[in-house]
Amino acid sequence: MGGMAWRFLKGHGTENDFVLLPDPDGALDLTATRVAAVCDRRAGIGGDGVLRVVRAAADPHSAAMAAEAEWFMDYRNADGSVSEMCGNGARVFGRYLVAAGLATPGPIPLATRGGVRLVTVPVDGDISVEMGRPTFATLRAMPVVAVRDADGERRWPATSVSIPNPHAVAFVDHLDDAGPLLEPPQIAPTAMFPDGANVEFVAVHAPGHLAMRVHERGVGETRSCGTGACAAAIAARRREGEGSPRLWRVDVPGGAVHVEERADGEVVLSGPAVLVAEGVLDEAWLADHP
Repeated sequence: MGGMAWRFLKGHGTENDFVLLPDPDGALDLTATRVAAVCDRRAGIGGDGVLRVVRAAADPHSAAMAAEAEWFMDYRNADGSVSEMCGNGARVFGRYLVAAGLATPGPIPLATRGGVRLVTVPVDGDISVEMGRPTFATLRAMPVVAVRDADGERRWPATSVSIPNPHAVAFVDHLDDAGPLLEPPQIAPTAMFPDGANVEFVAVHAPGHLAMRVHERGVGETRSCGTGACAAAIAARRREGEGSPRLWRVDVPGGAVHVEERADGEVVLSGPAVLVAEGVLDEAWLADHP
């Protein structure tokens, strides 16, 4: 699509915000540099990531899933790196497909780098996403999360959960124990997370109710993280033990989502998704950010 300005939309799920780029035929030259420039909150549009809306058959990363899902959610972190899945992003993506007349309300299969995920967009109300089944690290060593600030270093044992993004979940007494989170938390052993991980700091308020903060790899601290909310709820269920609720409310700085672990092991994330604005990226600006 050289020589043309790019259309975009802005949306968020519990204030985890994204720039959507409609690209049904896979024509956009979406480089890591351009993603980072678009997500820049001062010199670009601003966002925690980019959602490229492309037909699954039109992209080599999703062509094998085209028989199951018409649309591929090509998700990029704010630094331009790719990610397997984004639960809040999937809800915003589904909201856009219905609003644009590209899908009808109801269940919509989406191709992602983490596999095909079913997003259900009702006529009104929250959107749900089937996130798959979690997996847990089997290394003998338990990961340890550390943060450093003016008061020194603090460390917590963590639970490793992949769904499908990798997460290290640390339980704390108070969410402010994690400090300002201006730098990525350190995780050891590094072999457990060769591609890095999102880190969740979780305070359990009551059975079925927790609050969390998250530092996302490639982004920084965000107002919400859908896969992180799932990882936190699953880790909390395992920690609480037998009889722990299957449905959890997860409070995040940007609002609240709900996570359910079904009897068959499937994890379902539910929450709001909002489209805020749309516009056009200037052609000259794009030329300056190849």
